[in-house]
Amino acid sequence: MHVPFPYPGCMRRVYPGFLQLAGFMSMNLERHLHAHWEMFQHLIEGNEESADDKKAFYEEYRSVMDLTAEFYLQTVQKVFQEHHLPLGKMKVHGRPVEPAAIRTTALMTVEGERDDISGVGQTRAAHDLCTGIADADRVHHEQAGVGHYGIFNGGKWRHQIAPRVKDFIAAHEGRS
Repeated sequence: MHVPFPYPGCMRRVYPGFLQLAGFMSMNLERHLHAHWEMFQHLIEGNEESADDKKAFYEEYRSVMDLTAEFYLQTVQKVFQEHHLPLGKMKVHGRPVEPAAIRTTALMTVEGERDDISGVGQTRAAHDLCTGIADADRVHHEQAGVGHYGIFNGGKWRHQIAPRVKDFIAAHEGRS
């Protein structure tokens, strides 16, 4: 779509945030409807804390910005359709991206068991590409019961994933 007048970037082509959100919501519509029903029930029962938790989640979940059409279409084409990175064709400013050349950076990947946007194994594949990283400097974590958004938001992030990330960073801090 085009950015409408009188907004900055007027007539620039974008993938609007509201359409992205509609796509995200429609992939799990029943779950989102149930969550809104629960929030309504919490409000009726006077359980504002639980209702506020759901409200806060959806305030953040709904904050999706427009993506430029060029960026979105290029990402879909080069990353998801033509697989430039694993095939060694990806370039930035004309220079090849070489994940195998990474040697002094530790690598931790995290996936959600129920991720319906980035399929299980898609993030773990970074380990296959970054062959220069020592086995002792890499770890993969798949979090049970978590979807795409829950990997870095909510209770499982705070109580199960973030502590692992923190420990991984601490264990590799200052190494080069």
